[in-house]
Amino acid sequence: MAEFVDSTVKDIDTRLAALRDEVSRLEAARSALLGATGGRSARAATRARRNGTRRTVRSSTRARTQRSGTTRATQALELVRSRPGITIPEIAKELGIEPNYLYRVMPKLVEQGQVTRQGQGWFPSSSAAAAAAK
Repeated sequence: MAEFVDSTVKDIDTRLAALRDEVSRLEAARSALLGATGGRSARAATRARRNGTRRTVRSSTRARTQRSGTTRATQALELVRSRPGITIPEIAKELGIEPNYLYRVMPKLVEQGQVTRQGQGWFPSSSAAAAAAK
């Protein structure tokens, strides 16, 4: 009887691990499709609910978003300016990064008025193009 219980518990644990992996993949795909704009990821929100914890605000957030130099957003913006209509997979390939990162970066550039989206393509906004021409 003990062998049966041990075997059954092991089978259940194995299946639960597989289901957790599937949930993680589905949450990541959902976030990518929705173009998460910097809020909590679905996985982090789920984990916080499960653990009863809350997200803390990092003091370095402002410094990180206002740093100077060449950031991925700057690199992506330069690509959009040089190749209007470029898609996220094309930008990712040029930068040598995974596309899912750009699904967070590009909406921030839209909020800043740097780029616009038409279908799958990204274009410099008219105000950003005028500023770049000066």
